[in-house]
Amino acid sequence: MERVVDIATDNLYLAVQRGFLTVSDQGEERGRIALDDIGALIVHAHGVTWSTTVFTRLGDRGVPVVICGSNHAPQSIVWPLHGHHLQGARMRAQLAAPRPLGKQMWKEIVQAKIRMQGEILLRNGHEAGAFDLLARSVRSGDPDNVEAQAARRYWKLLFGRHFTRDQDGGDINGLLNYGYTVLRAILARAICASGLHPTLGIFHANRANAFALADDLMEPYRPLVDQMVRALVDEGMSEVNPETKLVLTRITTLDLPSLLGVSPLSVQAQRFVHSVAQSFETGKARLELTPKNPSNKRAQKANSGATHLSGYQLMWMLVTFDLPVETKQQRAAATKFRLALLDLGFEMSQFSNYLRFCKGKEQFEAYVRKIETHLPSMGNVYIFPFTDRQYENIVRFSDQGRRTPQKNPGQLALF
Repeated sequence: MERVVDIATDNLYLAVQRGFLTVSDQGEERGRIALDDIGALIVHAHGVTWSTTVFTRLGDRGVPVVICGSNHAPQSIVWPLHGHHLQGARMRAQLAAPRPLGKQMWKEIVQAKIRMQGEILLRNGHEAGAFDLLARSVRSGDPDNVEAQAARRYWKLLFGRHFTRDQDGGDINGLLNYGYTVLRAILARAICASGLHPTLGIFHANRANAFALADDLMEPYRPLVDQMVRALVDEGMSEVNPETKLVLTRITTLDLPSLLGVSPLSVQAQRFVHSVAQSFETGKARLELTPKNPSNKRAQKANSGATHLSGYQLMWMLVTFDLPVETKQQRAAATKFRLALLDLGFEMSQFSNYLRFCKGKEQFEAYVRKIETHLPSMGNVYIFPFTDRQYENIVRFSDQGRRTPQKNPGQLALF
């Protein structure tokens, strides 16, 4: 689970302490988030100050920092320079890609977006047969601008005939802007990880847009944000506030179908961008997008814009150790091991017990391998996995009082 950190309060100070991003207000720490867990950092507030280390450490992890305006739309993004190990070759292939290849990829992207719009309308009780016909009518490069034709019908059906999509508008438009900002950050990180250049778009070519490719590649997923906003409006929530932000950031864990099965949007975005990179390299447009006809009920539900969280099993891992501290060298080795755990995002629950939340077995095993590289030459180290459900059942006493166990981190860390 990649967490979205949203800074919405003025005059906060952001810094890095060991393996954590810390957020402070007038010298008092308000919270901390493990750096490895952050998927995007979004800043709306005024007067925010930073340690340079925030940018370097997030850059090491390929995490974009998004600066937003008052309309909740992104104004700038801090982009990591280092990406995929094939970055140079892929950027050259991207730059040299023939125009017909870009037009064919844009056709597939527009078709996927229009089909998804149709699914969203169908989910909300509207007739959507015309959208399948529109998708089939898209030609290479969409010279007939079928995308705009579909949009004109789509917005009126989804939000009412008086609705107009306005990036500078409030209420529904503000919610859409915020949701698209989260989505853009997801795609921006995937683009960096795939070794592509964000400015070299497939369709968007505005010279002032440094993230044209992210804007292109987020198009098939925009209707998922629209569905989440529609659901919020149906519940009487039309303003951007902490409650609606929490809902919209859950898009990163939304289950979607793919040719390899159902996976969270953040995972599928990585596969999609990787397929774009391979298309540039091979000269053939073979994009991994949502299947036209999902073959199982779970996939169909996800494809229609359901807002459930991913089924990936959430876990906790407990590191407990008994290290010798009789000599100066042994004490130094024990301290070094504890600091290494802090750098990895573990928090001390007791002096020789360190705890961390992780998003599944794969991440658990990755941290086990990292811990193995920091083991001291002597002593015993044990690593225990717990499912999130098991962790909730742990009984804890403190100062002769019963305490509730720590809950798993939320998708949104709002300050």
